[in-house]
Amino acid sequence: MSVVLGMPQPRPAAGSSRASAPRGVRPAVALPAERPAASGLVDRFGREATDLRISLTDRCNLRCTYCMPAEGLPFLAPPALMSLEEITRFARIAVTDFGVRQVRFTGGEPLLRKDLVEIIRSVAALEPRPEISLTTNAIGLTSRATALADAGLDRINVSLDSIHPETFAKITRRPFLDRVLSGIDAVRAAGLKSTKINAVLMPGINDHQAVELLEWALAGGHQLRFIEQMPLDADHTWERESMITAAQIRERLAVRYLLTPDDAPRDGAPAELFQVREQADGPDGSVLGLVGIIASVSEPFCADCRRTRLTAEGAVRSCLFSHTETDLLGPLRAGADDAELADLWRGAMWAKPSGHRMNEAGFAQPDRPMSAIGG
Repeated sequence: MSVVLGMPQPRPAAGSSRASAPRGVRPAVALPAERPAASGLVDRFGREATDLRISLTDRCNLRCTYCMPAEGLPFLAPPALMSLEEITRFARIAVTDFGVRQVRFTGGEPLLRKDLVEIIRSVAALEPRPEISLTTNAIGLTSRATALADAGLDRINVSLDSIHPETFAKITRRPFLDRVLSGIDAVRAAGLKSTKINAVLMPGINDHQAVELLEWALAGGHQLRFIEQMPLDADHTWERESMITAAQIRERLAVRYLLTPDDAPRDGAPAELFQVREQADGPDGSVLGLVGIIASVSEPFCADCRRTRLTAEGAVRSCLFSHTETDLLGPLRAGADDAELADLWRGAMWAKPSGHRMNEAGFAQPDRPMSAIGG
């Protein structure tokens, strides 16, 4: 089946899977039939997905160097994206049939969806109500934070790699730092829970700013989470040798801060949390806050992964680094009922691999970049 981005695409038959490349042929992959008749989204390794990530669009108003090329990418046309009603239906299946407890909306940039408030309101009305969060670059958040909070949004994650305008513009290729910081301020004014800040460190660009970024986050009451750069860039220029690892992040922070592992259960979360104290005060100093490190590459946590993902065009990705996706939107539009859609979804998750195998010989980077997958 040929796939051309920017145009509505034909859908594969119910139950088929498709490779993750945004262009070219997406071959059918048979799903295992020996999966158990479980109510949740379980896989062959005993993991159960309770965290749903839903991408709302593949579009973005930034061009981060570790995600998109400077000229951008061909984007999906609106008819190829899930509608408000389709998103709500999938979320309802996840919550009522699978026991999903957390729903996070991602992109691309989800704030580019004009119906975002209505989407959040519809998911917040589900019973039982899931925790609802949003991952965003915060551009445009200033004018929408209150409406999103009123609709039922619980928490926001903001992607922010630097608080220096020049560095921010170098990474994102856009001079919008003031808009991001204004959006973060609006979150607090809207009464939402403390904002989580996601940052990627890159050698020679912003890795020397790690301490300053943590200082800023602690002062503002935000929880900073450093994320290892992953091989999900559209240009496929990622190299392990040039990646700032979790160990190196800890070394950079140790110049000023003392980090000790937080004793709260990780409970499947991707970030390992550390209590932060002033290095000069030692282990008896007061805890200034928490910092998280998401070490997807160097210290993978696949064995306790509890996430399932829907791309903006309604396909299940069992793993962020999958090379196949299982289409749900096509069967939905063809008239499949909730039970049929749930069965396809369970089959896709039963086929989930044990891990991303990034540290094994022969690992191949997915063709689709992060913006097209959803975080």
